[in-house]
Amino acid sequence: MSKTIIGGHDRRPGIWVYGILIAVLLGSAFPIWWSFLIGSQDASALNKNGMMWIPGGNFIANAATVIDSIPFWTALGNSIIVSSAVSLSVVVFSTLAGYAFAKLKFRGREGLLIFVIATMAVPTQLGIVPLFIVMARLGWTGSLWAVIAPAMVTAFGVFWMTQYLRDALPDELIEAVRMDGASMIRSFWHIGLPAARPAAAMLALFTFIGTWTNFFWPFIVLGPGNPTLPVALQQLQAAFYVDYSLVLAGVVLSIIPLILVFIVLGKQLVAGIMQGAVKG
Repeated sequence: MSKTIIGGHDRRPGIWVYGILIAVLLGSAFPIWWSFLIGSQDASALNKNGMMWIPGGNFIANAATVIDSIPFWTALGNSIIVSSAVSLSVVVFSTLAGYAFAKLKFRGREGLLIFVIATMAVPTQLGIVPLFIVMARLGWTGSLWAVIAPAMVTAFGVFWMTQYLRDALPDELIEAVRMDGASMIRSFWHIGLPAARPAAAMLALFTFIGTWTNFFWPFIVLGPGNPTLPVALQQLQAAFYVDYSLVLAGVVLSIIPLILVFIVLGKQLVAGIMQGAVKG
C-alpha cells in the first residue's frame, strides 16, 4: 500500500483513526439494529431477561400488523409529499437568498443577514399558538399546506448557502458574466446554481430528514385521518398496553425511505464535504 508523504511526514490515517470511525459507525447503526431486533420479536419476548442479539421471525408479521393498524400508506404518501416539497422550496429560496447576501451589494445587507440568523435563536414553540391561529383562519388545519407553508424557507438554509457561495463563487466570474450582458437571474442560473450544487444537495438531505422526522407541528395541526408517518406511528401507543415490538417495527419501516435518500444523495453529500475540505 502506497503512502502519502507531505512535508516529510506520512499523512496516511493511522489505525486509531479507522478505529474511531468504526466505533462511530457501530454506535450510529446500533439503534437501528436494536429497533429491528425488537421489531422482529413478539410481545412476550420483551419480558424475558437479558439482551437479545438474534433477530426473531416475526418482523414481517409485525410490519403487516402496523400497516393494518394505522393509515400507513396515507401517512407514507403525506410524508413523501411534505418532505419533498419542503426540501425543494428550502433549497430554491435559500440558494436565491444566499446568492443575494453573498454576491449582491445592497443597503442593509449585513444587518438583514444578522436578523435572519438571529431568528434561529427563537424557540419554535413560541410561535406555535399564533401560527395555529393563522392556519385556522386560512382554513388549512388538517391540510398538508399547514405543514409545508411555514417551512418553505429556513434561516439555517439561508445562512448555509450564503456562507458557501461567499467562498465558492469568485466575484470576478460574476462581473465577467455581467459585462457580457447577462442579467442577474441569468448569471445566477448559469454560474451561481451550478456552483451551489454540493451545498444544495447537503441542505436538501438535512431538510428532508428533519421534515420527515418532525412530529411536534404535524401532530398539532393535522388530524388523525391525514397524518404524516411519525404522527401515524404515535397511534400505536394510544392504547393502554403498548406493544413495543409493533412500535419499533413501524420505526424500522419509517427509516427505510431515509436510507434510500442517503443512497441517492450520498455521492453529492461526500462531494460537498470534500470540496469544502479542499477549499478550507
